[in-house]
Amino acid sequence: MAKLVGGIATSHIPAIGLAITQGLEQDAYWKPFFDGYPPVRAWLDHVKPDVAIVIYNDHGLNFFLDKMPTFAIGAAAQYQNADEGWGLKQLDPFPGDPAFSWHLIEQLVAADFDLTTCQEMLVDHGFTVPMSLLWQDVVPRPVRVVPLAINTVQHPLPSPRRCYHLGQALGRAIAAYPEDCRVVVIGTGGLSHQLDGERAGLINREFDLRCLKDIVHHPEQLLDLSIHDLVEQAGSQGTEFILWLVMRGALSGQPVHEITRNYHIPISNTGAGLLLLESSS
Repeated sequence: MAKLVGGIATSHIPAIGLAITQGLEQDAYWKPFFDGYPPVRAWLDHVKPDVAIVIYNDHGLNFFLDKMPTFAIGAAAQYQNADEGWGLKQLDPFPGDPAFSWHLIEQLVAADFDLTTCQEMLVDHGFTVPMSLLWQDVVPRPVRVVPLAINTVQHPLPSPRRCYHLGQALGRAIAAYPEDCRVVVIGTGGLSHQLDGERAGLINREFDLRCLKDIVHHPEQLLDLSIHDLVEQAGSQGTEFILWLVMRGALSGQPVHEITRNYHIPISNTGAGLLLLESSS
């Protein structure tokens, strides 16, 4: 049977990818951020997951404002990284797991979540930056992947509660998979940031720290937030926090233990967060 070994939440800012390419991990600006990741890499090396479900938001690579699914999931044998124009190094393809993907799709649709299923899917920095942070310079790739893209761009967006419930259904679907495999769920994006408009550069440290605390011990206290609340408190791009709630929802059926966390500002005008939760079951 499949086992959900834990969940990770991490920022996915494109500037991180450039810093990795340029070898800036020890630079004074970047060091407090990158110093948070060795404990997570050590944990991954210890638990050795077979599959990573990566929850991210597509930034116009597959979907644009004229066609924007609320939930889209990959069912491909591999996923190509394509150039978005940020100057990021294009990475080799990521291996998929079609059998596991279709199991998840069938289970989630049966749980009344309407998914766009993608048998071809490009992946952008929202996906590749976390993979580079967590498995930096590891070749061949040590995990198969399932990309799960959630709309945080074109309103209306799915609510925090809806995304948490999606995570709960995802956790049940993982547990129902009959093959032996170890699964980690990765929620990406955030925390508070706004990249344009009158409030460009907004960072809300107090709100970010509250989210880091409550998502571990009292995630239900975050579910009454509306998308308007998230925009007001965390900025227009701070709505990416709903991706973290999918990860936390997947772990909600079992006790969890916090292994490590990190928070650093500013990283490219963003409150950059990291959280590792291990399943205690």
